[in-house]
Amino acid sequence: MPALDVDGATIAYTDSGPRDAPAVLFGHGLLFGGWMFQPQIEVLRARYRCVAIDWRGQADSPRAAGGYDMDTLAADAVALIEVLGIAPVHWVGLSMGGFVGQRVAARRGDLVRSLTLLDTSCGPENPEKVREYKRLALFQRLFGIRPVLGTVEPLLFGRAAPAEVVAVWRRRIVRADRAALRDAVLGVAERKPVEHEIGAITVPTLVAVGADDRATPPAESERIAAAIPGARLHVLPDCGHTSTLEQPAAVNRLLTGFLG
Repeated sequence: MPALDVDGATIAYTDSGPRDAPAVLFGHGLLFGGWMFQPQIEVLRARYRCVAIDWRGQADSPRAAGGYDMDTLAADAVALIEVLGIAPVHWVGLSMGGFVGQRVAARRGDLVRSLTLLDTSCGPENPEKVREYKRLALFQRLFGIRPVLGTVEPLLFGRAAPAEVVAVWRRRIVRADRAALRDAVLGVAERKPVEHEIGAITVPTLVAVGADDRATPPAESERIAAAIPGARLHVLPDCGHTSTLEQPAAVNRLLTGFLG
């Protein structure tokens, strides 16, 4: 897998599809990696250059000594876009990838062609969830994530999520670096809001959310869609937080129609 060095941090990514085609940059959610967009990449890579980043300390990007906050991740994404020379990109971000995508689109609109925000939020984390996430982050740092999988899974997957999808996620997450995961969870839990910034976003924007999303409920997506001029909102039935894997066909239809 190719990787980029950004201020001493190694950022892994995948890059497929025609090199001269418009680029789609995929930003994954917490506790996942760029692999969570494989169903979308398989459909889009015939017509688009598909680049999927692994955020610091997750999937194939090793733990970094620097920050894990959303501004740092936004700088990592900007560096990747500029080094690959793929601007402007169609940004597709889920949850954590949406936190980052809103920052990039609001601050560096020259790098973004369109913005797709899946199961994400423009506000800070709910204070009650912050306490829970910090507790879980510390527990898994000390004892591993296996003992808390039963608590984490309902936040990431809806009741209708295919069992094989959850099983793949389990196999991957139990191999993750404990310290890196703790850093990533804290970065999400302590993130600053961007709701005061996103009104400046001018690119076409698609917002979609699972009807059963517990991590970032539909009301969060409604706030985003109301704040970004001209944004479209779609609610996906029978879907939790991880829409790209739980309802890949529905997400693919939205993306192909929107990008086309």
